[in-house]
Amino acid sequence: MGHLSIWHWLVVLVIVLLLFGRGKISEVMGDVAKGVKSFKRGLAEDDDAPATASASAKPVEQLPHGTVVDAADERRKAT
Repeated sequence: MGHLSIWHWLVVLVIVLLLFGRGKISEVMGDVAKGVKSFKRGLAEDDDAPATASASAKPVEQLPHGTVVDAADERRKAT
């Protein structure tokens, strides 16, 4: 049972072709290709988004360890 010969695979192929037909298989493969392309496009868009977000971010002021900052002082500095 573990070893399938070429005849087994040919029978499986014929059954698949009879069930789905040539046109249906090519449609499915085309849909898979479109899905892969849109997935890659989505990944490329995600890679671009962090680069633009980090460019518009303000630098964080470094304070010595243990320094307490009052929120009112921060608002006065911002205006």
